[in-house]
Parts: sequence; C-alpha cells; structure tokens
Amino acid sequence: MGKSTNLSVSLTYDPKTTIMEKMRESRTSMDIQIRDPGRRSDWDASLLDSGDHCVFHTAAWARVLETAYRYKPRYFVASEGDRIGFLMPMMEVRSALTGRRGVSLPFTDQCPLFAPSGDIVPGALRMAIDEARARKWRYVEWRDDASVDPAAPPWESFYVHDIDLGRTEADLFAGLTESNRRCIKKAAREGVCVTHDRTPEALEEFCKLNLLTRQRHGIPPQPSSFFKGLQEFVIAKDYGIVASARIGQRTVASAVFLHFGKDVVFKYGASDTRYQHLRPNNLIMWETWAWYAGRGFASMSLGRTELDNEGLLRYKRTWGGRERLIGYRRYDVRKDAYVRKDPRDGSRLTRIFARVPVRLARIIGRLAYRHVG
Repeated sequence: MGKSTNLSVSLTYDPKTTIMEKMRESRTSMDIQIRDPGRRSDWDASLLDSGDHCVFHTAAWARVLETAYRYKPRYFVASEGDRIGFLMPMMEVRSALTGRRGVSLPFTDQCPLFAPSGDIVPGALRMAIDEARARKWRYVEWRDDASVDPAAPPWESFYVHDIDLGRTEADLFAGLTESNRRCIKKAAREGVCVTHDRTPEALEEFCKLNLLTRQRHGIPPQPSSFFKGLQEFVIAKDYGIVASARIGQRTVASAVFLHFGKDVVFKYGASDTRYQHLRPNNLIMWETWAWYAGRGFASMSLGRTELDNEGLLRYKRTWGGRERLIGYRRYDVRKDAYVRKDPRDGSRLTRIFARVPVRLARIIGRLAYRHVG
C-alpha cells in the first residue's frame, strides 16, 4: 500500500539556487510514504495534533473527491511518531478525455504543503515528479503559494482574502467599509433572517440556488454526488455548515462554509437575484463571521478570486481583510519544466455554458467534472 523513499539532505546549497536545482541534488533522511488518508482512522485527529492544517488536508475532503469523481488519493506523508511531520496531498486524476495527472488538490482553492522544515520540500517535489513519470502523468499541479517554488512561473494566479476573526464583534464591524455596513443594516431592517445548520435539507436548498447561480456565471453545476459526499463526509461530521438567508419561508441566498481546527473557508455562495436588493449575501457573511468568532475560530478565508474579476474583488475588499496573491504551479513532465496557462483557455466555454438550459447544464456537470479537476 505504501511507497517510501529515503533521500539525504545536502545543506550546501547556494541560497540563490532555485528549488528545481535543489530537487536535482537533494536527498532527505525523513521517510516519505505515499498513503491514502482514508485508510488511517485517526488521520484527522493526527492533523489536529500536528500543527497548521486546513480542511483540505483532511481525510473527509479526500473522501468527497474520491467518491464523487473517482480520483485516487496519493498523499505524500512523513510521520513523526503519531504526528504528521510533512504532508503534500495529491489526487491522481485519470481521464480518457484529458489524460492522467497529479493535482494537489482538485476543486480546492488553496492546498498548502505542511512542511515545518523547508529542507524536506525539494526532495518531496522530486519524489512527486518521479511518481508522475512512473504513473505516466502529463503534469503535476500544486495549488499552493510560495512553498512549492517561488522562483517558478505560476501556471495561474489568484487573489485570496483572509479575515482575522480573533477580534470583538464591534472591531469586526468597524473594519468593514461604510457601504457594507449599510447593506448589512438594510438586510436586517427588511426582515432577512440568517440560520446556520448542518441538515441535508439546508444543503438541498443551497443546491437549488447554486444551479441558477452557476448558470448565470456560465459554469455547469457540480454533480449531485459531490454534494452528497460533502454532506456525508464533511458537513455531517461538523467540518462545515450551511448558512441560509430567508424572507419568511423562502430561501433567497445560501452559502457553504468549511472549517477545521481554528480556520474557516468560505467555499460556495448562491442567491436568487430577484432578492439581491435586500442584500442577503452581506448579512449571511456578517452573521457567519459572528457565528464562528463566537465559537473561538481564528480566521476565515474568503476563497480565491480571478485577477480580472473586478466585481468580486470589489465585494471582497469591502470586508476589510488581508489581500494576498497566490500562484498555482504546474510541472509539465514531458517538457521537464514549469509552464504557464494560456489566458484564453476556458473563456469560450464560459460563454457557451451561460446559454445552456438548466437541465442540460446539470447533465454536463455530472459528466464533465471528473475530467477537469
């Protein structure tokens, strides 16, 4: 089941040397093995004991991707007793349409390596590329920031926004822009009510709105198997909540938040545009901040944003968080090099999907998603 390697670390690198050059020379004494987190019953508990991990490192998230899309977990792990000393999550995507590749991780905004000691990183990257060649992957993609190779050109870049929840509610509210505070107050005056729960019914209501929202943005909805797994493996196990905004008995906006340890991720949002003037999305975010802050959570990520999505960037900036630029990095095995994305990729498909009927979009999502992770 496990594959291991023993590589020795040379400490004689020129500090200006890139990680790619270090990879060709490096060896580490730490024993790295390739594991399936679902086969270790104490995986998530071990993450909590080991340090700075996020929900995307958990066995729960791996199970969602595995069951919905039939990806194969290939997690690069080094243990220190019962603790995890190094982790590079990886899923093998196998598709007759788009080929084989390793992705860390599909449908994940950001999946940083867990590497308290940076010395192990070059050897681990070398092992991942060796694995890619052995398993005939087209490429390896890390959805991380600078911990992979800051000198390498990014395949694609995004903004992320982080919110410090370790403040009083008054300080959190004061950190918002004036326009955002007005929107929140307006929603409350208009009778918008926000609830938080983990029921299948709440997620089902989200899915109805998500179908319409995705069509507006020209993106097929995820298959029902994905949300079934999200409910079973993540939300039902208290790794996530559904926040719903209602007017009377009608759900007019909904959002999915995931959490692990002390950190929260805003993962999905959906709404009915007929009620947008009531600002339910603003109230959802604010009430959910307060909900998590009151339970001792430390931070929330608002997820990734494309660099040219000015509307979404303006909205996220109204929340007053810390804005960071992150890069995904893709190593093309055939070219033996990091590569950049053609900025034209995907734009034509987005325009087409925006015109597809809802029923057809649902079928496309069910068939297509496992091939594009």
